[in-house]
Amino acid sequence: MNVVIIGCGVVGAAIAYELSQVKGLKITVCDRQPPAQASTGAALGVLMGAISQKIKGKAWQMRQTSIQRYETLIPELEALTGRKIPFNRQGILMLLPDSSPSVEGISAWENLVEIRHSQGWHLEIWDTAKLKNICPQVNHEKITGAVYSPQDRQLDPVALTLALVEAAQQNGVTFKFGVAVLDAQTSLPESSPQFCEQLETTEGKIAADWFVIAAGLGSTPLTAKLNQMVDIRPVLGQALQMRVGHRLGNPDFQPAITGNDVHIVPVGGGDYWVGATVEFPSNANESSPLRIFPPLSLARLPQKKELANAEGEIPPNKELLESVREQAIAFCPELATARILGTWSGLRPRPEGRPAPVIGKLPGFSNVLLATGHYRNGVLLAPATAYAIREMIIPQGVGSGEWGVRG
Repeated sequence: MNVVIIGCGVVGAAIAYELSQVKGLKITVCDRQPPAQASTGAALGVLMGAISQKIKGKAWQMRQTSIQRYETLIPELEALTGRKIPFNRQGILMLLPDSSPSVEGISAWENLVEIRHSQGWHLEIWDTAKLKNICPQVNHEKITGAVYSPQDRQLDPVALTLALVEAAQQNGVTFKFGVAVLDAQTSLPESSPQFCEQLETTEGKIAADWFVIAAGLGSTPLTAKLNQMVDIRPVLGQALQMRVGHRLGNPDFQPAITGNDVHIVPVGGGDYWVGATVEFPSNANESSPLRIFPPLSLARLPQKKELANAEGEIPPNKELLESVREQAIAFCPELATARILGTWSGLRPRPEGRPAPVIGKLPGFSNVLLATGHYRNGVLLAPATAYAIREMIIPQGVGSGEWGVRG
């Protein structure tokens, strides 16, 4: 059986590695770029599973499956490839701003702690005294406490993706980089459902029994070629690497810290990644989801229509990046003296008018699967997505290798 995967970010690579463990599959992965570009290359790899507000259904099950699988996947890949994948096992600390208990305050978190406990997961609520004692680098008057998730993780998305590619190659997967899809050949329109017979690429025609579209923002033009366009929109994410020169707070306890959707991620020694995915309103009468402490004047920030250039693309924005840096400094004042080593940006693929991610058959087709539109959770949900695609191609219990929890 031939399977073609289009897209080699973390999701496409995870699918390729998972399927490579099933005997009898011939797998080819195509991408216009080298692996781990686009959204994956800009991600910070903060895996918010137990600390997320998703408590039931597929949204929670996918998070749980992925977080559990990463505990075995990382050492598995390191052993297979000899590559080191930075994997922070010291948890995630979410800072809680001063807000109404009925909306997003302590009582809502206490409820989540109870739910997670019943599900076999551990969360802790810290008051300001405990926060100051354990993480003295956090110092802001509007922070009323924190939630600590010791079982959530952070990893390097690029290192992970490259290891997945190498491990899949060892298992016989063919990767074709610098190859773009030009068109698709399908069965006659009157047949229902239709069957995609082959793709026309810049390197010739590729036929397969199954096609998996895992191309992030590139999924929209690909599905348009099949007359079933999936509308996925870009959302800007930006980050910078900062060098403090020493580890902030307790050098032996370096969790990823998050607050107001801004992440502060230790990456070794005295270096930190600081980043956020930021959306802005289309007019100044709407409130911005980026809430700077102290408040940053909305007049200083570009509006959504100003973010796109003449081609409709969203380039990096210095003002947005500076606002992210200011938020991080507001939480951890020592970052004010940090040297900026570099900056980067990427576009997150967010489905329009439907929940993220989009996983399942392309409407109207029997052999085209979607694994795309993960928005901010591509790295987090990659293992569960790969498991889901495997179950769609191979009946349950057939073949070898599993991602973890079924459900």
